[in-house]
Amino acid sequence: MADTVKTLTVNGREVTFTNERNLLEVIRKAGIEIPTFCYHSELSIYGACRLCLVLVEGKGIMASCSTAPAPGMVVHTDTKEIRDMRKISVELLLANHNRECPTCARNENCTLQRIAYQLGVQDIRFKSVKKDDPIDFSSPSLVRDPNKCVLCGDCVRVCSEIQGIGAIDFSNRGSNARVAPAFGASLGTVECVNCGQCAAVCPTGAIVPKQDRNRVWDALYDPSKTVVVQIAPAVRVALGEYFGAKPGENVAGKLVAALKLMGFKHVYDTSFSADMTIFEEATELIDRIAHGGTLPMFTSCCPAWVKFAEIYYPEMIPHISSCRSPQAMFGSIAKKILPEQLGCKREDLVVVSIMPCTAKKFEAQLPKFAVDGKPEVDIVVTTSEVQRMINSMGIKLNELQPEAFDMPMGFATGGGVIFGASGGVMEAALRYAVEKLDNKPLASVDFKEVRGMKTVKEATVTAAGREIRVAVVHGLANAKRLINDVRSGKAHYDFVEVMACPGGCISGGGQPVGVTDAIRIQRQQGLYAADKSQQVQKCQDNFLVDQCYKQHIGGQPGSHEAHHLLHTVYQNRSQLFDAKIPIMRGTAPDRFMITVTICAKQDNCPGQLLIGMISEYVRSKNYTDKVDMDAAFSSRPEQDGTICVTIGDEVVERTKFKNALNTLEQLQNQAAFETIKKKIDESVAKLG
Repeated sequence: MADTVKTLTVNGREVTFTNERNLLEVIRKAGIEIPTFCYHSELSIYGACRLCLVLVEGKGIMASCSTAPAPGMVVHTDTKEIRDMRKISVELLLANHNRECPTCARNENCTLQRIAYQLGVQDIRFKSVKKDDPIDFSSPSLVRDPNKCVLCGDCVRVCSEIQGIGAIDFSNRGSNARVAPAFGASLGTVECVNCGQCAAVCPTGAIVPKQDRNRVWDALYDPSKTVVVQIAPAVRVALGEYFGAKPGENVAGKLVAALKLMGFKHVYDTSFSADMTIFEEATELIDRIAHGGTLPMFTSCCPAWVKFAEIYYPEMIPHISSCRSPQAMFGSIAKKILPEQLGCKREDLVVVSIMPCTAKKFEAQLPKFAVDGKPEVDIVVTTSEVQRMINSMGIKLNELQPEAFDMPMGFATGGGVIFGASGGVMEAALRYAVEKLDNKPLASVDFKEVRGMKTVKEATVTAAGREIRVAVVHGLANAKRLINDVRSGKAHYDFVEVMACPGGCISGGGQPVGVTDAIRIQRQQGLYAADKSQQVQKCQDNFLVDQCYKQHIGGQPGSHEAHHLLHTVYQNRSQLFDAKIPIMRGTAPDRFMITVTICAKQDNCPGQLLIGMISEYVRSKNYTDKVDMDAAFSSRPEQDGTICVTIGDEVVERTKFKNALNTLEQLQNQAAFETIKKKIDESVAKLG
């Protein structure tokens, strides 16, 4: 049934509407851009910034983002009173805003800057009433500058609504209001998964990707270093937007030329190691299916998703493919084979990654991806950082003649290229797995059921007489719902692809900001067009990857050497807390830590009683000098009231203790508390 078409009047012009959520959407459809900070079409309506004011005849001045359209409305978007109110609002924001615009990562791409110019704000008549807050550099992926925050709440809502995390929220009230992690903690110590979607929606640069480009320049200027670079698939269909290209236009060749001008020794394609990822991941899937392994298997390419699972669903870790991400695989292989090929020492080879993703910065610095303390991927820069590097050298990207990637790690198939789109990893894996299982060439390489912007896509394919059920999900809030359906038995899959960012890597936190679904679709289409322009579309047909296996990686996928170089392990991060308070402090030089969670959102939390019980036991055994104990606060209510107890680095117990209102005797009789006491005794014994 078609939507009913209705009309209202905007600035004397009749405008039709159907199912628009609010007046703002109707007015923008009519070609009038009303300024706003807090409105985002993909998030809930907040109505805080009051810039989108309009005059509705008979009703007065109203916020258009939170006013539903009605037939016959007569709306004025610009009056002297409205213009003055908007200018005052912007002046007040600017009065308390860090105005060092030339040094800001969002300079010339800042909503506050644009609106101030649009409204003709030339003077700021108000004095700042706020003292500068410290800048938070604690995250390896993001920088949070509270002095640039306009309290629009976009970051809060994207973290909660799209990613289902809530690592940041509003705190305090009135002039003391802030957006920050819980309990005043730093961003690098809370449950942030480093996806960067907060930076992608922040209008003013209060949260931006951490800038590492100066480290790249230092390496390029050092004559003792050989600097190589890998380019992720999604970068090539977004970078051009900074230089006037349409979204989805493939500028890979021009980017290669620009990087050569900058001084990079060799320029490689991460799509090569994406092909290699499929060699390993699809082999792992086939093995799990054939030998009754843990299913469903989840992809492991997205570090934000992996960290999300480590924090919220550690019990699902066995379901995650043990394969490294393409970035991490490239770093491992590059550090193994390039020093000999390029005639340099391993310690003098610098591997740089250009990624659409801020979480890749977090991934690269993980100790597990280092050898002898030296990372395999040395520096990660985002698409936005590379744009600034190109501009800083005066390179006119559009005028460059395209150049080819360097071999051998510059040759990739279409299957590797489509990794940048939601569904791309799944499609590439199916191209491999179905052909291997059927032991005959695919009739068609296209698995279009897993493509597109639908948040959850499902498909069933038949291979070797067996049905393989797959799912593709993007956005971690959607992933959370899918995982819960799998755990409850409502959904059954063999293989699941998860991407943290909407639409996949094409809208990662390091890509050009201001992305919409229309732009995401264009970027996806650009990757699928690149897929078809490649000489081969199936990862298994990459003869240079096959050659790399034969020469350097044990001869074939799944070999012992392949597991050493291309696979990884995961960490239970469920003991990541928002804040801690000390309960007990020992005096011995060598002592161990006991941590007990207390949920800030759970009434009658049994963790409080458990702390008392443990304290009593420690004192009764005269262990007090050897024990430190903390109460750890978490804004994440544990499932079914579960309380976590950590002794040292080990999670000893995740148990649903009875409600704190129950008696001490009831709680002490539980086997869980006996386990905790036994572990305390063992820890004391180790200390002697």
